[in-house]
Amino acid sequence: MFDSDKWQEIFSSLSKNKLRTFLTAFGVFWGIFMLIIMLGSGNGLRNGVIGSFAGDATNSVFIWTQRTSIPFAGLPKGRWFSMKNEDMEALLHEVSGIEHLAPRNQLRGYRGGNNVSHGTRSGTFNVMGDYPQISSINPMDIIEGRFLNHFDIQEKRKVVVIGTNVRDVLFGEEDPINQNVKINGVYFKVIGVWKSKKSGGQAERDSQSLFIPFTTFQKAFNYGNVVGWVAATAKPNTNAIVVEEDIMKVLKRRHKVAPEDERAFGSFNAQEAFDRFNGLFNGISMLIWVVGTGTLIAGIIGVSNIMLIVVRERTKEIGIRRAIGATPASIIGQIILEAIVLTSLAGYFGLVLGVLTTELIASAIGSGGGSMFTNPTIDFGVAITALIILIVSGALAGLIPARKAVKIKPIDALRTE
Repeated sequence: MFDSDKWQEIFSSLSKNKLRTFLTAFGVFWGIFMLIIMLGSGNGLRNGVIGSFAGDATNSVFIWTQRTSIPFAGLPKGRWFSMKNEDMEALLHEVSGIEHLAPRNQLRGYRGGNNVSHGTRSGTFNVMGDYPQISSINPMDIIEGRFLNHFDIQEKRKVVVIGTNVRDVLFGEEDPINQNVKINGVYFKVIGVWKSKKSGGQAERDSQSLFIPFTTFQKAFNYGNVVGWVAATAKPNTNAIVVEEDIMKVLKRRHKVAPEDERAFGSFNAQEAFDRFNGLFNGISMLIWVVGTGTLIAGIIGVSNIMLIVVRERTKEIGIRRAIGATPASIIGQIILEAIVLTSLAGYFGLVLGVLTTELIASAIGSGGGSMFTNPTIDFGVAITALIILIVSGALAGLIPARKAVKIKPIDALRTE
């Protein structure tokens, strides 16, 4: 293995026909380079899409009411109905898989802007009625003051936690804590400022929201006991899809909705979406390995063909070596080693350039706030795996020519012109 004559012979053989060696090596180089680039691109797309779930509880589910689509219990289809406070108590008692449950209301409904003011400054923001549990479903950082607590709910306090954008618009450089804001003519004391743990555009939208106690919201804005929608998370080792189904069953029974009515409730299940995306990208990753490995195999076949030509050109030399006592194993080892050296060197440069390219792309686009393509780099273990595949492929590429070489009889080889 470490015989200097052997290595000198290998490099002498490869350098005899430089153009042929270069073109053969380029096929292997391009195969491993494209494999690394495709793997990095797949990771970048996965990181970007899965990163959009950052800051969310991926075991969460959100449910709201819609029109019924099937008549049931003497009630017509197309009926509007709303969830009530009492439904929340029933869910906590009847659905064992719920870890956190947060009934929610939003002034003027989904994406409904409201006039919020402080002194001479005003803005249009999302005003939410929430329970403290929402901070476990929509994780956040409290950068000033505190978040809502049980006593705020119980005593129906007129307090509010504002987003960073709300603070900047209404207060500027002024400290907002313990100051008042007016929401639809009702004054609330600011007790905290929150910042979303999400990134990009979603974080910007979240920063325009204000949280007030759910019970205060219902009383101040005449919502009675109406619940706009409910957010919940599943307990550890409990499937959020099962929790969603159990919640639906309870709500359908309580509001006399047909069990088979699929339109009476709308929902979004974060775990289902997360699992769907993970499955999609696992499939993409597998496809990339198949395509990339196929490209690499094409380069390896080129190496094998070239080694067959090399064996044919060196038939007389091989015959002389056999005649003076060279064993078949030494002939096979020499041919295989030449193939491994050629594929390994070409593959190494392809691997290095591929990794360098993905790192440069990652550096150019940054760490990614909200981008659908983020951090397109590959794991070190994947790079090592690709290199091992390359070395094994090189050995296989040299095996067929090597076997053909040892089948040549010394007397026939010596007669070759």
